[in-house]
Amino acid sequence: MTDSEEAYAATADKFDDPPKDVAVNYETILKIPVTVQVVLGTTTMPVASLMKLGRGAVVALDQRVGEPVNVVVNGRIVARGEVVVVDEATSRFGVSLTEIVASSHAEKAA
Repeated sequence: MTDSEEAYAATADKFDDPPKDVAVNYETILKIPVTVQVVLGTTTMPVASLMKLGRGAVVALDQRVGEPVNVVVNGRIVARGEVVVVDEATSRFGVSLTEIVASSHAEKAA
């Protein structure tokens, strides 16, 4: 066991039964809303091309069909996944997570 693991184990016991005010604060934190986005891809185009877009226009993205999409929370990539159909009747899509991105990787990618 490393020093940091021993330190964590020593402090983890103290938090098994947190004081009531800590539990209330924790519940408050869990209720904070965050923005979750699924990024299918990106592209760069001049403003003139953007202004010409209309109904039925197709914008080519930098990702290919079948490649994982990025799951972004408050501007940071936190996971990658596959697009799935959640409900065919209502034409709703979702994302099946395939990878959780480590925070150091997420910061570099963002």
